[in-house]
Amino acid sequence: MARTVNIIGAGPGGLAIAMLLANAGLRVRVLERLPVPGGRTSTITAPGGYRFDLGPTFFLYPRVLEEVFGACGYDLRREVEMIRLDPQYRIAFGGGGELRATPDVARMEAEVSRLSPADSGSFTRFMEATRTKFSRFAPFLEQPFQSWLDLANPDLLKLVPLLKPWKSLDSELATFFTDERVRLAFTFQSKYLGMSPFRCPSLFSILSFLEYEHGVYHPVGGCGAVSEAMARIAADMGVEFHYGEAVEALEFDGRAISAVRTAQRSYPADATVVNADFARTMTRLVPDRLRRRWNDRKLATSRFSCSTFMLYLGVEGLDADVPHHTIYLSENYRDNLADIETRHRLSRDPSMYVQNACITDPSLAPAGHSTLYILIPVTHRHPNVDWSREAAAYREVALDQIERIGIERVRDRIRYEKMVTPDDWEQAYEIHRGATFNLAHDLGQMLHRRPHNRFEDLERTYLVGGGTHPGSGLPVIYSSARITAELLLDDLGLAASAPGRPPRDAGRRTGEPAAV
Repeated sequence: MARTVNIIGAGPGGLAIAMLLANAGLRVRVLERLPVPGGRTSTITAPGGYRFDLGPTFFLYPRVLEEVFGACGYDLRREVEMIRLDPQYRIAFGGGGELRATPDVARMEAEVSRLSPADSGSFTRFMEATRTKFSRFAPFLEQPFQSWLDLANPDLLKLVPLLKPWKSLDSELATFFTDERVRLAFTFQSKYLGMSPFRCPSLFSILSFLEYEHGVYHPVGGCGAVSEAMARIAADMGVEFHYGEAVEALEFDGRAISAVRTAQRSYPADATVVNADFARTMTRLVPDRLRRRWNDRKLATSRFSCSTFMLYLGVEGLDADVPHHTIYLSENYRDNLADIETRHRLSRDPSMYVQNACITDPSLAPAGHSTLYILIPVTHRHPNVDWSREAAAYREVALDQIERIGIERVRDRIRYEKMVTPDDWEQAYEIHRGATFNLAHDLGQMLHRRPHNRFEDLERTYLVGGGTHPGSGLPVIYSSARITAELLLDDLGLAASAPGRPPRDAGRRTGEPAAV
């Protein structure tokens, strides 16, 4: 009889590992609190025919997920239609000027030179240097770090001068670009990790590199459509899904989880994978006495990412001149970051991200209408901010801000609206402190100092998702699933299927992605 694995949570990491484990012949059971797959990478289906991604909207570096699909005999490009964006996004600077990011090297050089003539030629230098960094370090991001001994790998130690762990992301980019606005264009991606570029390790210059080297994509239907495809494929492979069934308790045999319990029943298994929010799961479901390293005291002193204030708007009309993705960076960006990370207060001129997806994908709204997704990075839950009092006023700040990027009269055109605050992220979506990007990614909480993929505090327990190695962001979450699957299968004496299996005939689409 096949051995059984329980997966707590159907987020992107849980879905990816479900596919990989089912492909290896295990009986896989996924228990998901929400009624749909995807976790934060799911779709909001709203009255009136509007559809929004709940969380991630950028689909980057598809190679990792393509290999997961390929290992299971599927072709990602056939299962989900992908549109490569060009321009990838527009960056509007509160202090003046804008930059339209494009993967076309000549056009991007012209964009940088137009904004800062002194930085002419610097984009090419940045890409060449970071390409080398990524190619040499990427293999280490795809393997587990279970102890400090993994750092002693001679090949990794040779990379220290290249990785410069003592430098911040901003100081690393200062070696390429003199204009602070240009540096911000290549460092704002640290917000994918919920961190400031002035504190984020220089390693993460690879994030902006990946955007330009491998493209920014829009999956038709949104990133939630990727999760839906993964859940459909996993179900076809025999994975058992239990939606709307929250895990309420864990049963233990010594230090091992022997079963998970929901309101419906108890589900025994040979191994358990936690894809739910790490800190929330530990503090709610695992007794403190069983957690030697990640006990309540440790979690209380851990550093967590920022949160986000969200508006999802269904509006009449289409702002055709506003790009698919726009990032507005406040005039005093450093001050805005200090409000988020150290002062824990709300900025009056916050930085902001706006997705105007219907210029690329009209299927997300009824004819003559469009969707706007507005994200403002804010402090995670903190006593300084009472969202029951601040939310309505901050909505007005957000609606004022979008005027800065060329969206006019939006208040008069709103036909559907949903707001999500850090309180909602914690209470409705079970995210510890509402920290939407999980544990912060500083040097003290990376590699072996992050919760391990084979969880060190419990037996037969494994982690996937942003709370474990390599970290948050969709490509690395998918990578965490591969790392964890290999560890789990090795522990059970099974071998993972090699990537590159011929695609199944179930695919619906063929061809290379279109560009817009």
